[in-house]
Amino acid sequence: MNMSGPVKISKSDRFQTCQEIAARLHEVYQDKILAIGVYGSVSRGTDGPFSDIEMFCVLEESNEDVEFSYEWSAGPWKAEVNVLSANVLLETAATVEDDWSLTHGPYFSPLSLFDPKGFFSTLKKAAESPAREDFTQAINGILVGEMYEFIGKLRNISLNGPQTYLPYLAMQFAQYGAMLIGLHHRKLYSTGAMVLPESLKLTNRPAGYDHVAGMVMSGDLADPSKIVSACEDFWNGLEAWAAEHHYVIHSERIPF
Repeated sequence: MNMSGPVKISKSDRFQTCQEIAARLHEVYQDKILAIGVYGSVSRGTDGPFSDIEMFCVLEESNEDVEFSYEWSAGPWKAEVNVLSANVLLETAATVEDDWSLTHGPYFSPLSLFDPKGFFSTLKKAAESPAREDFTQAINGILVGEMYEFIGKLRNISLNGPQTYLPYLAMQFAQYGAMLIGLHHRKLYSTGAMVLPESLKLTNRPAGYDHVAGMVMSGDLADPSKIVSACEDFWNGLEAWAAEHHYVIHSERIPF
């Protein structure tokens, strides 16, 4: 059977392609290049037969910041190369946002293909630099900006429909719940596919989270009443969890 899109490629062949991309980057950017590295599953050695390639090309600082990506499919494989000025990448690595647990792994352990000045060590230090207050602020942002909105949508749907949105809403509850737990522990998840199971191995999970995450992982999302009940229980657990750890959901009526 003919198969379009990604095809099976060995780890060694994929890494050879990474080296070919790096060589081409040297041709294009020459002495502007500070470092080149691979991140994602290839850097961890967990890439499967159909995995794509993800790389950094870090440029020396200049008068104008650079931040863009090449992303393309060559037919049997796909690659993404993020081309960034060093200061842009360092600032990003030192910033904590709601998806920190999923997005910041590459800054801690990229696979170096070219790094004569030890930039990736500096990058790791930048990624380790945020204070507890930065994580608290991100958690508070999710609690109000995402979870509070989700419970409002859930209650609207319970009254007026459409119930067809409930499975997706349950997935959102689970995904952002995992982000909260990851931020609370300052824990990085290995990959998007493992966010929920890895979150369940961490301690201090809000009551009700396990049930929602389990429903999503098993695909048990056909019964609207079960989804509503599970998400309401999780919301109650979140309120208690936030109070226990001094996170903020509710403020004064108008805080400015």
